[in-house]
Amino acid sequence: MKKIYEFPEGFWWGSASSAEQSEGKGNTDKGKTIWDHWFQLEKNRFYDEVGPNITSDFFYRYEDDIKLMKELGHNSFRMSISWARLFPNGDGEVNEKAVEFYNNVINSFIANDVKPFINLYHFDMPLVMQEKGGWESKEVVEAYVNYADKCFELFGDRAEHWFTFNEPLGPVLGGYLQDFHYPNIIDFKRGAQVAFNTILAHAKAIERFKKHNLKSKIGVILNLSPTYPRSSNKYDVEAAEYCDLFYNRSFLDPCVKGEFPKKLVDTLKKYNQIPIYTDDELKIIKENTAQILGINYYEPRRAKARENAVNPNSPFMPEWFFDPYIMPGRKFNNYRGWEIYEKGILDLCNDVKENYGNIEAFISENGMGVTDEERFLENGQINDEYRINFIKGHLKYVHKAIEEGCNIKGYHLWTFIDCWSWMNAYKNRYGLVSLDLKTQKRTVKKSGEFYKLLATNNGFEE
Repeated sequence: MKKIYEFPEGFWWGSASSAEQSEGKGNTDKGKTIWDHWFQLEKNRFYDEVGPNITSDFFYRYEDDIKLMKELGHNSFRMSISWARLFPNGDGEVNEKAVEFYNNVINSFIANDVKPFINLYHFDMPLVMQEKGGWESKEVVEAYVNYADKCFELFGDRAEHWFTFNEPLGPVLGGYLQDFHYPNIIDFKRGAQVAFNTILAHAKAIERFKKHNLKSKIGVILNLSPTYPRSSNKYDVEAAEYCDLFYNRSFLDPCVKGEFPKKLVDTLKKYNQIPIYTDDELKIIKENTAQILGINYYEPRRAKARENAVNPNSPFMPEWFFDPYIMPGRKFNNYRGWEIYEKGILDLCNDVKENYGNIEAFISENGMGVTDEERFLENGQINDEYRINFIKGHLKYVHKAIEEGCNIKGYHLWTFIDCWSWMNAYKNRYGLVSLDLKTQKRTVKKSGEFYKLLATNNGFEE
């Protein structure tokens, strides 16, 4: 017998993207970002040497793209504003051409009855700000807060909700620990400063937001992965606790609770990795927490006790305290290298319910990247049944989370149209709509048709 999975009235159905991954340069005298700069320096590190100059050409095609979103059942969409487009010099004079562009985009969303969720920062630091130290610099924090304040002033009357950052852990890992983001530094202590300053910028932006008396809420979008120990052995359990501290609680606690986990702080002090901060800054973080939480979920983390001693001459890393555990028999996306574990989304939602005051939240990203999707062409359309099954599998657990009392208000897929994925460029395709890079032609995939029915029916049966 089939089961009906019906979602609450007003549930947010939609998808998400970002400025750097979809807009292209456009003609508004956009300033350079760190991605423009890094691509110029090391094209060979980007898949097929495809950079951020054109991407999915949303700048010129937003009207048709937004109409297509509406056709495919969207009632909401998360976009981001490019700091480098609005302020080509990072600070100072606002770019009026950029204001006109974003006004047109936001108005187009509203005209099509698609709620615009607006994110302020998605990995795309203006190069001029990076040259001042990026998130290591308090001067850059203040420039970001001024940029955020201007966005609230210009667009706040029409935004459904605001978000300070998307996945702020990403630039810390990529830029300072794992060498997949510019500035490609390996230095945990500097990365910890970046993390602290990002959290401070988040809190200061919320402080400014409150002064505008807008009807919307403001929050943050975090990439969260439930962390599971290999076994109930106490050393495996402790390893998973450390993994969870570094990769989840490090941002979740200060952004939602306004305070840092004591065990994490004690660990960083012990190893001389604590960032520079003041009591006044801690007070600002405490008093300006997220009002809404976006949960990006792709994969779980699994950890076990370290099998070998740490090399004392190696750079300090979270992995000093655990080894990643590759579980035998796991479901796996070979293309992206990620485990697929649908129940993880339920465990995350329950964690937020039980430990973070059941803050209003939504699934802000969830998706499946697949290489060479042209293999699945049937009558001119990509038959991505695997993506449909992925969405259904996760939504069953989102539905269960809501039944169990979790305050989950929506589900946004990553992504609408195949987008540029940083170093991976267009290697893995995530969209409900396929993109021909040569012609920029958009073609709805089978999953796009499914998503339309899903949103129209406010659920599915299986």
